[in-house]
Amino acid sequence: MDTHNYIIRQISIFSENRPGRLAAIAHALGEEKINILAFSIAEANGFGVVRALVDNPEKAHNKLQALGFNIAFTDVIAVKMKDQPGGLYEVAKILGDAGINIEYSYAYSGKDGAVLILRVDQVEDAIRKIRASGATLLERSVFH
Repeated sequence: MDTHNYIIRQISIFSENRPGRLAAIAHALGEEKINILAFSIAEANGFGVVRALVDNPEKAHNKLQALGFNIAFTDVIAVKMKDQPGGLYEVAKILGDAGINIEYSYAYSGKDGAVLILRVDQVEDAIRKIRASGATLLERSVFH
């Protein structure tokens, strides 16, 4: 099974945690006509990490790096969940039962249902297990 189509390039932007940083990132992406499809912000020791799915990760990387941001790519997967109680449990159980660790995740819910973005320690195994379970993985073409 080809797992490549399900691996999504997320950008991770490391920045000082201070007022105006998210606005600067969003403004830079907007200037380049890059659409932010989902994002998460985490904080640790005065620094923030903005994780985002954008429609053009390479262009976003180049623009933000040129502005002095420390930025990296991370491979993630996107699982369509049932947007009802127990939806998250079903996905988490598949991965837990397979011994696959979820390093972090974030989710969004829209008109087409709920989507869970996952960073896992065994991405190809996770893709195989989720697909074998009958759950729906979104292809990278949905985002990029």
